[in-house]
Amino acid sequence: MPHDELSARFPTRALTWKLRRRTLSFDRTPLLMAIVNVTPDSFSDGGAFFDPMQAVEHALRCIDEGAAILDIGGESTRPYSEPIDVSEELRRVIPVIRHLSEVTNVPISIDTSKAVVAREAIEAGAEIINDVTGLSGDPRMIDAARECGAGVCAMHMQRTPQTMQDDPQYDDVVEDIFAYLTERRDALIAAGIEQERICLDPGVGFGKTHQHNLDLMAGCGRYHELERPLLVGHSRKGFIGKLLEDKEIARTYGSVGGTLALARLGVQVIRVHDVRANFEALRLFVACGGVDGIAGTIPS
Repeated sequence: MPHDELSARFPTRALTWKLRRRTLSFDRTPLLMAIVNVTPDSFSDGGAFFDPMQAVEHALRCIDEGAAILDIGGESTRPYSEPIDVSEELRRVIPVIRHLSEVTNVPISIDTSKAVVAREAIEAGAEIINDVTGLSGDPRMIDAARECGAGVCAMHMQRTPQTMQDDPQYDDVVEDIFAYLTERRDALIAAGIEQERICLDPGVGFGKTHQHNLDLMAGCGRYHELERPLLVGHSRKGFIGKLLEDKEIARTYGSVGGTLALARLGVQVIRVHDVRANFEALRLFVACGGVDGIAGTIPS
């Protein structure tokens, strides 16, 4: 890839994301956000790190493997999952966030759609609110984000986790979600959240068919026109197994293939389960000319 090809293809691609206490900078390779599910029922690793200290150990291992952000979640949002109450979500995530904030300087994200959980997570040391409802599921969430000064990630989801896979429909999935992300970005700015704090996620796997997911992955470059960093979470999702014609397959290798495709499209943050596999693949991808330039977080 010529030195300036990525910039030439996506001239409005965002280069920074302002968090609560720092600003992340993006070069030509994505940062990896590690998934830390403190849940008994998440679709891929539910229960593996349900114990708080197991979750902490997993998160620290992810840092050693190359994670630049830790995303802590206490409520599964897999298809047909049932919501949990605020007290249970707090019980799951706050001890993990508090402990991690004491032992690492890697930025922590709270994956929640509840304003109370977001506020307490920020107080415990988190810097990002990652909300699958685009900060629209809880009417208090936007105020919480603005008052806490957190970085925010607004995701697209059609309907709710309980109904999102019941025959999702779009006129044009890439363009329909472009319109939604435009509206959410503008609504957040109008509500007083600085543009520099906003990241956008097209929501692969959330209210999309197999073909919708493939179209979104291929069309992610379109969203650079929104001038905000993009976050994509395709890791281990069902469309990978369907494409590979094996629903029981581990999906790690397929996930890595998706990560490399997203890197070519300039996506700034990729949310993954298998940090080491994705990190090492990106290093080789860069070294072999897949992306010209190495981000500061990827060592030589």
